[in-house]
Amino acid sequence: MRFLIFVIAAGALVSQLSAADTRDLDFKQLGLLAIQDAGRRKPVDTFARETLIRLTGRSAYTDTTGRKWEPNDFVLSALLETHDWKNESMVLVSFGKLKEQLRLDKTQRRFSFAQLAGSAELQRVANEAQAAKRAEKPLDRVQQEALSVSERLALFAGVMDGSALLIVPAPKNETDPWVIPSELARYYTDAQFAPIRSQSQALANAYAQGDEFNFSHIANQLRQNLRALSPSIYPQDRQLRLEYFYNHFAGFYRAIWCYGIAFLVLLVAHLRKRGQSLLNLGVAIALVGLAFQAAGIVMRCMIGGRPPVTNMYESIIWVSFAVSFFGMVFFARYRTPVYLLAALPVTLIALLLVHQMPIAMPSSIDPLVPVLRDNFWLTVHVLTITLSYAAFALAMGFGHILLWRYARNPATARADAPMHFWLYRVLQLGVLLLAAGTILGGVWANYSWGRFWGWDPKETWALIALLCYILTLHGRLAGWWTEFGLVVASVVCFLAVLMAWYGVNFVLGKGLHSYGFGIGGETYVATFVVLDLLFVTFAIWRYVKNKFSIVPAGEIQGERVPV
Repeated sequence: MRFLIFVIAAGALVSQLSAADTRDLDFKQLGLLAIQDAGRRKPVDTFARETLIRLTGRSAYTDTTGRKWEPNDFVLSALLETHDWKNESMVLVSFGKLKEQLRLDKTQRRFSFAQLAGSAELQRVANEAQAAKRAEKPLDRVQQEALSVSERLALFAGVMDGSALLIVPAPKNETDPWVIPSELARYYTDAQFAPIRSQSQALANAYAQGDEFNFSHIANQLRQNLRALSPSIYPQDRQLRLEYFYNHFAGFYRAIWCYGIAFLVLLVAHLRKRGQSLLNLGVAIALVGLAFQAAGIVMRCMIGGRPPVTNMYESIIWVSFAVSFFGMVFFARYRTPVYLLAALPVTLIALLLVHQMPIAMPSSIDPLVPVLRDNFWLTVHVLTITLSYAAFALAMGFGHILLWRYARNPATARADAPMHFWLYRVLQLGVLLLAAGTILGGVWANYSWGRFWGWDPKETWALIALLCYILTLHGRLAGWWTEFGLVVASVVCFLAVLMAWYGVNFVLGKGLHSYGFGIGGETYVATFVVLDLLFVTFAIWRYVKNKFSIVPAGEIQGERVPV
């Protein structure tokens, strides 16, 4: 039986209701209802946001009439059928080869539930992918995308028929499954559920009529009565309100704006020498961005009860924060904006990347897979590895600035002794952290999998990245290359980190670290790599040209041009 039938009085169909404009309703109290989803108890607000992003790739949806739907409004409307959602082109299908195989319009990115659910070819490919997955065979990209689309359709169907809205808590154990209201007989008597039945009906009517006061009031009462069914299992109000606040605070999005504005202000201050006031303004805005990002990270830790480094989204958030934090430390030491000008673009690009790729890098706070549930090893190993990534990312930022300076005027670039010194020190720090993190990872692997080292792709590429940077530092110490060679290496070697960090999980998709696997983003990353290598090539060419055009031939006799 559909949950829809339960919430409407006397079996009346929702389509018979004259639905009012619900955009002015306050959905906070509805959003604070708890729901069990993906193995975690969370606010309905979080479930609605994650659902809309998984379906459409966006945190809000504009329908064919031009109306903008927020997540909570969309979920309740889909449940109560106040809009023809089955024929809205809103389900994301982004992979071109899958669209070609399904004979869909390749110029479109989103298609209707009715169109995709009726595709026999999609069902066939998804069934083949499921069979291959059960047999532990590798899936090609078309099969992976077909599975993702099928999961979106199943989620959409679960929202529309109410089966995804598990809002009735289990009576005893946290791990027991919650149920939808129409299945309350599994746990509770009719007498216990009578108030909830009438409130569910009243909530549906208040929504359909656009009754703002009663809608919020009834949603609040419904939450209190659901908690009364099982007070020990239902999340506390402070937990629900913290996660609701985190969702709407949008600390990482605010940080993007702060970092972008701070970078522009600092760049103007540096190029035009506009004085201390403009410099102070840029630093202050950057500090506000750091505060927003730090607040977001702390709230994720409080919500998840663990360090925020268990998936690609969280690791990028953490690494980008560490980069800007390190840059701020260097600025405090030398009082020159160049260190922030190196750090802020790295952080800004990283945050923009995860903001623009919510499907490939979902921001959901999911329960830990079993291998990650030892918080000690999670904290020590993963934080050490990701801090090494932050050090190498900052070194890459330093490297880009120095490369640009060498391309313009090698003599001026060589004169910046502090930046060369700290480039070398940051690389040393990164090597120390990566070596320690790799060894600790081996200890964790022995603890979890019974072997210290197994040449897993993640392990192998971590070792390759470590050897690249060790070779870089040793070569500089041995005199194999000059400071310019070290600068080039600080940029090029980061590509090995990128492979260990992103490539193993999103390109290779093999190994025991499957909890970090994902798909998508290859175009963005490949574009960055190509453009970066072109910039390095240009900088080397300009450096060699300037060196030979400025320095008399007699002074470079017998000297090799650094590479």
